[in-house]
Amino acid sequence: MTMTRRHALLVGAALTVSLIATGCGSPGDGGSGAAPAPSASATDLEAALNAGGSITVWAWEPTLKQVLADFQTKYPKVKVNLVNAGTGNDQYTALQNAIKAGSGVPDVAQIEYYALPQFALAKSVTDLTPFGADKLEGTFTPGPWSSVHSGAGVYGLPMDSGPMALFYNKDVFDKHKIEVPATWEEYIAAAKKLHAADPKAYITNDIGDAGFTTSLIWQAGGKPYRVDGTKVGVDFSDAGTQKFTAAWQQLVSGKLLAPVGSWSDAWYKGLGDGTIATLVIGAWMPANLETGVKAGAGKWRVAPMPQWESGGKATSENGGSSLAVPEAAAAKTLAYAFIKYAGVDEGAQTRTDGGAFPATTAQLNAPGFRDKKLPYFGDQQVNQVLAESASQVVGGWSYLPYQVYANSVFNDTVGKAYTGAGTLQDGLKAWQDASVKYGQEQGFSIQ
Repeated sequence: MTMTRRHALLVGAALTVSLIATGCGSPGDGGSGAAPAPSASATDLEAALNAGGSITVWAWEPTLKQVLADFQTKYPKVKVNLVNAGTGNDQYTALQNAIKAGSGVPDVAQIEYYALPQFALAKSVTDLTPFGADKLEGTFTPGPWSSVHSGAGVYGLPMDSGPMALFYNKDVFDKHKIEVPATWEEYIAAAKKLHAADPKAYITNDIGDAGFTTSLIWQAGGKPYRVDGTKVGVDFSDAGTQKFTAAWQQLVSGKLLAPVGSWSDAWYKGLGDGTIATLVIGAWMPANLETGVKAGAGKWRVAPMPQWESGGKATSENGGSSLAVPEAAAAKTLAYAFIKYAGVDEGAQTRTDGGAFPATTAQLNAPGFRDKKLPYFGDQQVNQVLAESASQVVGGWSYLPYQVYANSVFNDTVGKAYTGAGTLQDGLKAWQDASVKYGQEQGFSIQ
C-alpha cells in the first residue's frame, strides 16, 4: 500500500449508506435490480479475453499501471481504461453517485476491505462465486480472504494485505538501551523510558485514528461489531476492547505519544530525526519509509507486533484493498478476467515486484520475496517477519456495513480522549452510540 492509499484510509470522510436501503430492493439503483452475474468457466473467461472488448477500471493503486500494460500486451483485443476517480472515500462517493444515476458505473472498482461490506450489503457489487471465485480459497492469506466475504458470497478479489508489525528505529533503541518490546506491557515501559531520557522523543505518534484503534482491538481478540445481513450489533465493552483501552490510556494520560498526525510533515520529520521511534502498522509500510523518510535509511528495523499475552502470536490487519465488479458493470466477464489477472495470475507478481505487499500465498512464500535483504533496514530480511505476521491474523473480525461513516465520526467521539476530554473508554462508548444511532436511521436492526 502506498502513502496516498494509506492517507485516504486515515483521513476518512462520511459516505452516506442510503444506497443500502434502496440497494436491497429497488430495481432503479443498479443494485439488486441489475441483471444477475453470469456463470463463467475458465474457458469462458479465455474466450471473452480473446474476443476482446473494453472495460473501465476505477483505482488509485500505482502498481496497477504496469499490470494494465502487461495485460493489454497479452490480450491486445481488450482495452482497459484506468481512471483515478479519487482516493478512498472520494472514489466511493463517486461510485455511489454513478450507481444511483444508473450511468457511468465502472466495470472494476478498487474498494478497501473496511468499505467493501457496505457495497456488498447494498448489492452494489457482484457476488463473484458464479465466476469461480469461491474456488480460490488457499490462494490468499486468511486476513484478506476473509475480508472479501459477506455471508456466502465473495464480493472482490484481494489486491494486497496489511498484517501488522513493529517498525522501530534501532539507533534510538540502542542509544537509550531499550530492548525491542515483545508485549504491550514492555512497549509501555519502553515509552516511559524513552520519553524520560529524551523529552522530545516519543515511542510513537497518535492523535486518534479509527483504523489503528480497531486493528489493536482486533489483535486483542475483541469483536465489537456483530453483523448478520441488516442485523447489526455494536459493543465496545468486550474484553478485547478493555485490553486495548487499559494499555493505550496509559500512553495517552502520560502524554507519551507524539501529538502529530500520520502523513503530516511533522510526522515524516519525526520518523527521520528519531523523535518518533516506532510505528505499529501494516506490512505495506517499507516502501513508504524508503521514499518518504530517507534520513532513516539504515536505522529502521522490523519486529513482530507486540503481544497482549507473553508468548502470544496474534496479529491483525491494517489496510489493504480489493478489486470488485460493480453490479451495474457492462462487461462483467471481462472485468472478472482482469481482476483475476491482477490479483491471482501474472499481475500478482508484477504488483509484488512493484512494492505491494502480497495477499497471495504463492508470492508471500516465494524464497525470492521472503529472503530479500532490504538495504534501508540494514539488510534485514524484513519480509520474513511480515510474512509470518500474515499467517497469524486473528480470525472472526467483522467491520460494520457502514464502517466508512463510522470512521468519519471517530475524531468527534474517541478523538476527544486525546485532548483530555474524557477517557478512551468514554470515547468508545460515544462512538458506539453514534454508530448505533446512524444504523437505526439507515434502517438496520440493532441487536
